[in-house]
Amino acid sequence: MRLQHLTWQEVETYLRQRTDIIVPIGSTEQHGPNGLVGTDAICPETVAWEVGERYGVLVAPTQSLGMAQHHLAFPGTISLRPSTLIAVLRDTLLSLSRHGFTHVFFLNGHGGNIATLSAAFAEVYAERSLLDGDVRRGELNLTNNNWFAGPRVRKLAESLYGDAEGTHATASEVALSWFARPDAVKQVEMSPRLAPQGSAQCDAEEFRRRFPDGRMGSDPSLASIEHGRRFFEASVDDVWEAYRAFTGRE
Repeated sequence: MRLQHLTWQEVETYLRQRTDIIVPIGSTEQHGPNGLVGTDAICPETVAWEVGERYGVLVAPTQSLGMAQHHLAFPGTISLRPSTLIAVLRDTLLSLSRHGFTHVFFLNGHGGNIATLSAAFAEVYAERSLLDGDVRRGELNLTNNNWFAGPRVRKLAESLYGDAEGTHATASEVALSWFARPDAVKQVEMSPRLAPQGSAQCDAEEFRRRFPDGRMGSDPSLASIEHGRRFFEASVDDVWEAYRAFTGRE
């Protein structure tokens, strides 16, 4: 169930029955020689849509711009400042809360968003806590879940790729994005096979110096559409398990 495909009356009916929602969030950034710029938004969106269809959960529009300043030396990357992303998330959450949503589950596809999501949650909770109890609207529960960090996904990535999974432009995320967009598969020879390891805590020019083709410790040439299908199923199971625990739903 996709929010943007419903009428306001249908959303109102949904809210009479349940008050939980999934918000996919990702980034628009380089993903190495064979990864799509939209990978970090495509992956959580694809999983969220499937969870929504299987289990009748409402899914909000994807927040496809994230905190990706360290990738800006690569063409195509679009980044928000952390303060801008916090403001966007704050307004999103206040809008949802105003309508009566009480459980907002962010499904994230970009490691660079994690700290900013935590900061945005803290800002919203602080704002609500500072309001008079008679003014504050109902309860609001927030959580972030990273599709790539679930136990089934991690186990599968380890079995398929081992150390070649890496930490950015990973084989698993490239595979899942190819499963979602099979017309966009790109076969590229990686040189070196395993990209250098290191930290992304730097500015954009330094990041490109450390990681010339955009990869971090990965060999995404190992990815395939069939692997992507397996990551899709594993992540849907991981996310639904986490979602049920968060919302208390059976």
